[in-house]
Amino acid sequence: MAVALDTRPRRRKTSGPVIYFIALVLIAVMLVPVAYVILGGFRTNSEITVDPAGLPSTWNLSHYGDVLSSEVFWREVANSLITAVVTTFFVVALGLMASFVLARYSFRGRGFMYALFSAGLMFPLAVAITPLYILVRTLGLMNSLGGVIVPQIAFALPLTIIILVPFLQAIPRELQEAAAIDGCSRIGFFWRMVIPLSKPGVITVAILAFIQSWNSYILPLFILNNEASYTLPLGVQAFASQYSVDTAKVLAFTSLSMIPALVFFSLFERRIVGGLTGAVKG
Repeated sequence: MAVALDTRPRRRKTSGPVIYFIALVLIAVMLVPVAYVILGGFRTNSEITVDPAGLPSTWNLSHYGDVLSSEVFWREVANSLITAVVTTFFVVALGLMASFVLARYSFRGRGFMYALFSAGLMFPLAVAITPLYILVRTLGLMNSLGGVIVPQIAFALPLTIIILVPFLQAIPRELQEAAAIDGCSRIGFFWRMVIPLSKPGVITVAILAFIQSWNSYILPLFILNNEASYTLPLGVQAFASQYSVDTAKVLAFTSLSMIPALVFFSLFERRIVGGLTGAVKG
């Protein structure tokens, strides 16, 4: 009598190493350029010219020291930090309030509003850069951080609302009814119950908004023409143009400008994954 063999466990065992190998290759592809930039700051220009892909023969700290002692670098760090923090605050505050209304209340035009925010994901910032430039100039916000912050808030809201709405919809209606019976107003329910229960989603959208603002380049490039208001991405370009012959110092400046975003993302990576997973389940 013939016996059918189940080969599914064997397929799983053989597919596991392949998946891990592909993951390691992708990780290496992403990390090698970052490692090259960071290590390049410890090398001399002659070493980079002779062996561009080599390791430092002697660890030269002078390039990083020059950048860290530069007033320009810290001014650009402050500008990027102010822009990212203010953008994140208003994105979370406005997105949470709009998501609360869309998730908890039924009214005419609710579906259209949600579809309108969803459609905002299809229009990248680069597509609207010309009308944004005209609008910012009309409002008198050129060469100011406000001219960068306001458009960033508007373009970050669609993703924020898409992530937060499922979190707020998952809150049981019975909980809101019980809070109303206890005399809790709608605003009180929002502050005491909604915000704590949607904390994973709030942290996720805050991290995404902060990193997106920190790495923003196109919008500041069009809005900021004064070096005193440059953010770090623009500062890297200006520094590379000024010290085009000093490759090692440019690499040091570039690595120091991207390290805060890398550290921030690495520390809160699980928060991002957990928040997005909760949004999908909701």
